[in-house]
Amino acid sequence: MQENTLTNDRPTGREHTVRAGDLTLWAEDFGDPEHPALLLVMGAQAQGVQWNDGLVRRLVDGGLRVIRYDHRDTGRSSTVDFATRPYTIADMADDALAVLDAFGVERAHFVGASLGGVIAQWLAVTHPHRVLTLTSLSSQPLGTDTAAAVQRALAGEPPLPGELPPPTPELLAALMSTFPGPGAGLEEYLATRLPLWRVLHGSVLPFDEDEYRAMERRVYERARDLRAPLNHTYAGAAGGDSTADLASVTAPTLVLHGTEDPMFPPAHAEATASAIPGARLVLIDGMGHTLPAALDAHLADAVLRHTGRG
Repeated sequence: MQENTLTNDRPTGREHTVRAGDLTLWAEDFGDPEHPALLLVMGAQAQGVQWNDGLVRRLVDGGLRVIRYDHRDTGRSSTVDFATRPYTIADMADDALAVLDAFGVERAHFVGASLGGVIAQWLAVTHPHRVLTLTSLSSQPLGTDTAAAVQRALAGEPPLPGELPPPTPELLAALMSTFPGPGAGLEEYLATRLPLWRVLHGSVLPFDEDEYRAMERRVYERARDLRAPLNHTYAGAAGGDSTADLASVTAPTLVLHGTEDPMFPPAHAEATASAIPGARLVLIDGMGHTLPAALDAHLADAVLRHTGRG
């Protein structure tokens, strides 16, 4: 196991292979093991290393032990034949607990982005004793049927009464053509992925193509199967939980969201904050549905204040 060091560039953590049933999950922790733990839960189809190194470094410098990991079907974690072995958000949440167990952590602060926010919400409902604080980032309320809303939008149908807004038309168009075919080389992969990131990033903050290119290169090089993450779409649609369940959440909750999010417009954040007793909503001007390095300090400061470290 490699000891943790923090440099001015990329932090180096202690890598672990975690058992989750008969699956293995890649995980990495940073900082003093005696400090309070914070688990970073990434979104659908995203690897743990897509939590920016600069954000990790700032959280560690703020006095937290930071843990990030690859979901099943992403990065260096096990891939699953979804057709014969389907799984749900609850199973992905169990993976998160398996990571904490492997690091000997009973209770942690949770920061979940997008689908990771839903996973963290689910744990705050079902395992409140494991959740010190909850930060739902660029996410939506537990129980939201996004798949059905997207299908209606693609069919040109209006949202149902009371339904949260679907992704923007521009994003829906980009999502239909952003995965290369099997066996794609790096340049073909990048050529299909970068247009999606441009739309997800939004049009307000400057788009740094080199930053996203480097991130996707890292994803490409680490992936066991570039198409396996698509299974998260099916897992996210196999819910059964209700937004009403969030009324039982007792963990102090912060809802962070970009004003320009094309995937989950700000109404999703407002609904999440309204459903959780005492939740605090913070909208970040200009942020889309990505975590650019330019926002590392802003996001870290918000999380450190929420976890009592700022």
